[in-house]
Amino acid sequence: MAELRIGYSVMLEQFHPTEAIEYTVLAEQHGFSGAMAADHFQPWVPAQGQSAFVWNVLAALGERTVGDLGPGVTAPTFRWHPAMVAQASATLEAMYPGRHWLGLGSGEALNEHIVAGYWPETAERIERMFEAVELIRKLFSASIAGRDVKHHGRFFTLESTRLWTMPDVPPPIHIATAGPITAKRSGRVADGLITVGAPIEKVSMLLDRFASGAREAGRDPDTMDRTLQLHLSWAETDEEALANALVEWPNGGMKFPKADIRSPFEFEQIAKLVRPEDFEGRMVISSDPDVHRAHIQQYVDLGFDRIYLHNVGRNQREWIEEFGDSVIPRLRR
Repeated sequence: MAELRIGYSVMLEQFHPTEAIEYTVLAEQHGFSGAMAADHFQPWVPAQGQSAFVWNVLAALGERTVGDLGPGVTAPTFRWHPAMVAQASATLEAMYPGRHWLGLGSGEALNEHIVAGYWPETAERIERMFEAVELIRKLFSASIAGRDVKHHGRFFTLESTRLWTMPDVPPPIHIATAGPITAKRSGRVADGLITVGAPIEKVSMLLDRFASGAREAGRDPDTMDRTLQLHLSWAETDEEALANALVEWPNGGMKFPKADIRSPFEFEQIAKLVRPEDFEGRMVISSDPDVHRAHIQQYVDLGFDRIYLHNVGRNQREWIEEFGDSVIPRLRR
């Protein structure tokens, strides 16, 4: 069983990159094991106010920290051709060997539609993602072997080429999903699964489907990474914690798929409908660190290897210090 890692979610949607880097350094000093950051072109809502380029920030974090580095996640299908994602990932792993994992997803219109073109339905987005995984794997394997490779698929073409800067071992590929069919397919082709906090029954089902897909492909699911991103709201009072959730992270209370919404300003209008009760079962909001610890422990008990925590408020320093002292040390396999 892999070592339990409790990491820090670097919220580039909320903080200027230099500020986000400082918080990540502080988090590592207080027991957080690594960092993940999403590849966003826009924030969810205008009030969040930022959206830095994730690969620049990950490289800077590699210089300032010693923990693992994952873009959780990037979509290798619309803004990026899979070959460009492969190059970015291989370079990061070459610079910081053994620290980087490549998190891939099927994309959201909020970030991907900005290059125009048709925005397809969910099924096509998922097929694009799995073809991208195939292309990236081929490119990694050929490049390590010192040869060129081609790809001509349904969605992507790659003319004869290789990656000239490669690590000795390619980074593991983790696929992000919240659906059972994609989870099972991910078990067949990926090195790990990424999902977000949800009711325990749903998350357990996803892990079961992922393991089933792995076994069908002749792989041992116990050797594969299981990663969770967990949004929460902690503050010195319950009232402040709730206010932070409503102002800073109203998307956490939106009980519907969000992948087709194109603008932060559209999210802002929808956010006006979010009520405190909408967060129930989706995100813990409390001033009591023990309440958060017990909630996180449930996911540890399910078997997650990496859990990245995101406190939705601006009170990052206070939260990092509190959780580093009273929550992370008390989490157990």
